[in-house]
Amino acid sequence: CTCCFSALPLINLLLWLSGLLPEQTQGPRWREPGLLCKMESRPKYYGREFHGVISRGHADELLAGTEAAYLIRESQRQPGTHTLALRFGHQTLNYRLFYDGKHFVGEKRFESVHDLVTDALITLYIETKAAEYIAKMTTNPIYEHLGYTSLLKDKTVHRLSHGRTEPRRVTFQRDERVSSTQTGTRCGDCVIICLGLIFPSPSFCAPLDCGLNVHKQCSKLVPSDCQPDLRRIKKVFSCDLTTLVKAHNTTRPMVVDMCIREIELRGLKSEGLYRVSGFSEHIEDVRLAFDRDGEKADISASAYADINIITGALKLYLRDLPIPVITFDLYSKFIQAAKIPNAESRLEAIHEALLQLPPAHYETLRYLMAHLKRVTTFERDNLMNAENLGIVFGPTLMQPPEQSALTTLNDMRQQKLVVQLMVEHEDVLF
Repeated sequence: CTCCFSALPLINLLLWLSGLLPEQTQGPRWREPGLLCKMESRPKYYGREFHGVISRGHADELLAGTEAAYLIRESQRQPGTHTLALRFGHQTLNYRLFYDGKHFVGEKRFESVHDLVTDALITLYIETKAAEYIAKMTTNPIYEHLGYTSLLKDKTVHRLSHGRTEPRRVTFQRDERVSSTQTGTRCGDCVIICLGLIFPSPSFCAPLDCGLNVHKQCSKLVPSDCQPDLRRIKKVFSCDLTTLVKAHNTTRPMVVDMCIREIELRGLKSEGLYRVSGFSEHIEDVRLAFDRDGEKADISASAYADINIITGALKLYLRDLPIPVITFDLYSKFIQAAKIPNAESRLEAIHEALLQLPPAHYETLRYLMAHLKRVTTFERDNLMNAENLGIVFGPTLMQPPEQSALTTLNDMRQQKLVVQLMVEHEDVLF
């Protein structure tokens, strides 16, 4: 997905899509269970696609020969856990399936299993049959002359070519070098052209005008100084951090400010603060309240007496950002900094990496670390020290750009240490 590509790959892609669309309109098909087993144990949130306790091999036999068919089975080895078996590419793919009010196998949540499977099929088709065209779109740009594209490239080169920089002043003044005369349109008219224009699926991007509702891989292609239109911002959660603060003319997302204010008002002495989870459906209610009401959302004790619901909502907001607070392009710098054996040099490397964060990310992280430092001052009551907070917030604030489970597992120690050091040395690092 990219905002700049040559015409020939696009034509070929559209031809390929024209052949794919008839298959997609048929949709996924769940496999009838017949008389396979009694369904008394069927969870209430599954329908007739649930086949009870059957083996992987049995599921493969049932789905054989029917492309896009699927079923849900309960694990023989781990009763109570469920697996989605999906037929694609003449093989049966198995995914661990979860439910917390919505269905999911990864980060994205769906109202129904059918929606989840539809999204999965689109993704699988794109990954297997459109890889060549996507590669061409990302390597053959034709819009390099546009002002915002060259500016974005210049800023990236400038940032990477300099070593230590002066401490930043957090500001959100629009860069006047990008004007309507340079781009041919006002910033709010910029469009990312990608497969979301054809498939109305949450997996893929939608046009920008300019609410920035794009997925993680596309968000890095958006001009860094794009001026969003608040009327186009349809939600708060899962919205790009920089876009949100520019749209609301703030230095930090109001979600962070409001949640931290509420937590410090009534929760600093709560045992297991940030470690204990609140009820997922109540956390989802808070998410919906912010998306619907913005800064008018009611998260007071009268609405949510359990402070763990508010801490859960804050963690969910940070975890769902399209670009994490510690951005993808700086992830490796923080990981490498954490591996430096000398304590003083390690802090210096983390400090230099912090200075390279975008302003909204830097200010959000600074404010959060100051709050977590205050949390540790009540350790006798809440039992939360900097190390515990590092374990909780490491994977929340830092995600590897390649989204590899193995990489995340290998980097967990460094993720924890980075956050721990930022909490312990908040007054020095920020």
